This record gives sequence, C-alpha cells and structure tokens, in this order.
Amino acid sequence: MSSLKNILYFQAGLGVLANMFLLFFYTFIILAYRSKPMDMISFQLTLIHIVLIFTGGNIGLTDFFESLSFENDFKCKTTFYINRVMRGLSVCITCLLSVFQAVTISPSTSLLAKFKHKLKRHMIYAFFYLWSFNLAFSSRWLFYVGAFTNVSETNQMKVTKYCSLLPMNYIIRALILTVTTSRDVFLVGVMLTTSAYMVIILLRHHRQCKHLHSLSHLRVSPEKRATQTILLLVVVFVVMYWVDFIISSTAVLLWMYHPVILTVQKFVVNAYPTITPLIQISSDNRIINMLKNLRSKCHKIFLKG
Repeated sequence: MSSLKNILYFQAGLGVLANMFLLFFYTFIILAYRSKPMDMISFQLTLIHIVLIFTGGNIGLTDFFESLSFENDFKCKTTFYINRVMRGLSVCITCLLSVFQAVTISPSTSLLAKFKHKLKRHMIYAFFYLWSFNLAFSSRWLFYVGAFTNVSETNQMKVTKYCSLLPMNYIIRALILTVTTSRDVFLVGVMLTTSAYMVIILLRHHRQCKHLHSLSHLRVSPEKRATQTILLLVVVFVVMYWVDFIISSTAVLLWMYHPVILTVQKFVVNAYPTITPLIQISSDNRIINMLKNLRSKCHKIFLKG
C-alpha cells in the first residue's frame, strides 16, 4: 500500500511540475505574443489539471486546509466540490479542443468550414458556458458528501482522506450516476466523432501528398502535428475515463470502496492531467525551440565560465 502511495505522490509531483511549466509558457505566449485560440483552450486545460491534481485527495488543498481551523465538513465539501468541477471541465475542455481542431483543419468545401470564424468569435462565450454549467452541475455533491466520522453505523463510504459519501437512497444514487454518465458519454461521443473525422482528413491529405512528393521529403505541417497531438490526447482521455468510470460506478452502486482500489482510481484519475502536458510539451515546436535556445545559451555561459 505504501508503494502505491509513493507512486501516487511521484505522479502528482510530475503532473504539477509539467503543468506549471506549460501554464507559464501559455501565459507568456498569450500576454507577449499574438496567441492562437488553441493556446487559450490549452491554457484553460492546463489550469484545470493543476487544480485537479491539487484536489485529488491526499495532497494539495486537503493538507492546506488541515492546518486551518475550518470544520472538517467544510474541508471535505470544498475540496470534493472543486475536484468534481475540475473533472467535469477536463472532459468539456478536451471535447472543445477536439471540436475546434476538427473545424480548423476541415477543407473549405466542407460544412464545418463556415464555422471557423464563428468558433473563434464565440470562444469566450463557450468558456463562460462550460464553467457555469459545471459549477452548477457539480453543486449536487455539496449535499451528498461530508466529513468522514469513522462510525460504521452511519454507512458512510470513505472516498478521500477527509471525505465520505453520505447514505443516499438507491434511486437517487442511480439517478446521479445516470445523469453524470449521460453527460460524459455525450461528450466522449463527440470527441470520438471529431477524432474519426480528423483521421479521415489526415489520411486523405497523406494520400494527396504522396502523389506530389516522395515520402523522404514529406514534412509534417503545424496543423497536422497539432491534430496528431489532439488525437493522442483524446485516446488517452477516453481510455482513462472508462477505467475510472468502471471503478467509480461499481463502487457507488455496490456502496463499497477498498483502500487499494481507491488509490488505484486516484492514479487513473491523475494519469490524464499528468500525461497531457508531457504530450503537449513534446509536440509543440515553440516549446521545443525555446528549450533548445535555452540549452544553447546555458552551454555558452558554461563554456565562458
């Protein structure tokens, strides 16, 4: 069990560092340069993932609140609510990222082409709607989570260091699971549909390029690189989402959470916000060039010294 927790702490530390680096990069790009709409979406996703990791259970805000003289119930409701809001925003913003890229790379003759300028113009409204929706949608958890009292007669199910799900009617439990699943299945379905569309476009573009150039001289365009990155992010998200869904839905329906299973679920939940910045860093030429220039300058300074 201790080894699992050590792995969880290492994963969280790596995720926070990678996301913080990416957050500083996107902040610099947005403030100092003419940023792209994709940078705004990626900035939001990075910020969400930092908060998601910090509110993941045994680290971050839970330890911070422990040092304050707040009621345990307040600590529980605050961290659990924020975590659920961030989890909802993570799937929503990833879906928005996939849709935006599908519209961006769509040919001028396609039906999606007419939405290119409209999508950029309505980006702020999309952010406002998604944040408002998830803040309201996750508010139900404020009534169904509370501080863990360690009393078996209350039939609480411990889900974090301080939190437990309060006893609820089986019908309410099934209703919450159905509504949440419906939202996520819809968004994942949109991701998979746009991903399939992008794959078709990439394959069509690849066949056209083969007629014009030899394979040895083909260069990956920025649009193609961005599309491949988003496809990879969607695949990682969908896999991790369904693993988390199977674990959490089974636990809620059976009203039983083993500590080892809970730790494994935390690892799965934090996997996507940890992997995402690493994929983005390794695939963004601007970051790669910036790191190369930084390494070159450090090397020159070292030689002079």
